[in-house]
Amino acid sequence: MKLDLLAIAAHPDDVELTCGGTLIKMARQGYAVGILDLTGGEMGTRGSADGRSKEAAAAARILGIAHRENLRLPDARLELRMDYKMAVARRIRALKPRTVILPYWEGRHPDHYTASRLGYEGCFLAGLKRLDLEGEAYRPFKILYSTTYDRTVRPSFVVDISREYSQRSRAILAYGSQFRPKRKDRKSKVYIPLDRLADEVHVVARFYGDIIGVEYAEPFLVKEVMQVEDVVELPVRSI
Repeated sequence: MKLDLLAIAAHPDDVELTCGGTLIKMARQGYAVGILDLTGGEMGTRGSADGRSKEAAAAARILGIAHRENLRLPDARLELRMDYKMAVARRIRALKPRTVILPYWEGRHPDHYTASRLGYEGCFLAGLKRLDLEGEAYRPFKILYSTTYDRTVRPSFVVDISREYSQRSRAILAYGSQFRPKRKDRKSKVYIPLDRLADEVHVVARFYGDIIGVEYAEPFLVKEVMQVEDVVELPVRSI
């Protein structure tokens, strides 16, 4: 399989919460879209790895994507280890995505920012011809960073997901163990923001939508300068 777009994230449901609307939009436009989850989320306070695997499969169907898989690296113990980087590189060579979406490289959860580094370094290693790794050397053309979890970061651009928003919401709520738990599963001595998270991503999408004059949007950051061919037809009003 050769993908046009691959989103890499630490846990099942991370992609839905951060860039799910964009994946839906790209799939609707005919692109081959995929997700690579690095862990099964087995250390989460709610649910189980098997349960979240089933929820991830259901969410993928709602998103309308072509491919989803899980590397089953250890949740809450992601590290910048060579074998983990090689595991990502192996899938980059197999899936050959032109564009990759990674989590932003800073954040509250160690797995999130470690996933960003593993994703980037895996993409780089995949392009080394002399690397002792099966498959043809391949490196993605573009890497995007989703900044949904950090509103202090000014994005390079945002994607209008107004038409995709309700579908994205259904994909998020496919994770019933996380966002629609039974009453007994809500009781915990450890504070977890899951009960507010679905509402918060709604607020964030509305916030970025307001910035560009639409209903909902998702933010992205790139490290390189963006190129524009037509300065007359640039979207988003200045005054």
